[in-house]
Amino acid sequence: MMRVLVTGAAGYIGSIVTEHLIGSGYEVLAVDNLSHGHRRAVHPEAHFFQGDLLERDWVFSLLLRSEVDSVVHLAAEALIDGSVRDPGRFFRANVVAGLNLLDAMAAARVARLVFSSTAAVYGEPEVTPIPETAPCRPVNPYGESKLAFERMLPWYEKAHGIRFIAFRYFNACGATERFGEDHVPETHLIPVIFEAALGKRPAVELFGDDYDTPDGTCIRDYIHVADIARAHELALRRLDQVSGGVYNLGNGRGYSTLEVLETAGRVLGKQIPIIRAPRRPGDPARLVADPSKVRRELGWEPLEDDLTEMIRSAWRWRRRHPQGYAQ
Repeated sequence: MMRVLVTGAAGYIGSIVTEHLIGSGYEVLAVDNLSHGHRRAVHPEAHFFQGDLLERDWVFSLLLRSEVDSVVHLAAEALIDGSVRDPGRFFRANVVAGLNLLDAMAAARVARLVFSSTAAVYGEPEVTPIPETAPCRPVNPYGESKLAFERMLPWYEKAHGIRFIAFRYFNACGATERFGEDHVPETHLIPVIFEAALGKRPAVELFGDDYDTPDGTCIRDYIHVADIARAHELALRRLDQVSGGVYNLGNGRGYSTLEVLETAGRVLGKQIPIIRAPRRPGDPARLVADPSKVRRELGWEPLEDDLTEMIRSAWRWRRRHPQGYAQ
């Protein structure tokens, strides 16, 4: 049985990656500092370790005694507008903490890593859908910090033999029966829509309606979180044959903010109130993946590629957990 250490395991994507790996027969060591994650989001069969990757001695101690085969690195600061306001916090969490992890892996001779990167590394793309060969020109510190860590990985492979695959996520959404999305504060569009529908906020803020898109609102590629989890297991299985790959994880189709609002309204059976607001700093107009490389090289295909069904799965979880993990 492969022993995998998952960082950020109490977060939205981390909880579902952990759930999938355990369901596939992996033994999972779940790591999270719980600054954004939830203890109740950690799968009960995972071995949980609360700690911060910025605490270098703690990271080394954990890796040296754990005898893990691989690491799935999901822990990060991820709010784009927050990164613009406080770039130092993002570079510490996403670069310095990641460096601690790589050094600890080298010391413990853990030589397999799957890294959670982001489509934000592309910035304002020149071509849509975006291939992995597109120039990386981040327009916010969040994307810059993720790109900085990506650029470390080939050097650590050369020096220490750490084989890696990096996934550039587009917009994760959806839920499983057990785990779903619950951020405090909530900034992601679909759960924000649910909060407005449940009366937890007066309306959904529409950040900018003057982009160069058909309806003036941002266009994003949405991918079901369960499909992200499956991609991580595929990567773990292929790391011994494939290394150094950087892959987009998206469906290759974009939806505008207004289209998401309209689709959610149909799923929920109500009109979603909106308030028009200025653009957020660092928000590109379009982010849509070209996922052909991951399909070709890893054999990954999304099983849940319909926006209506993705929103419906997330809404089922939210109706069962109206207070999120707090209840």
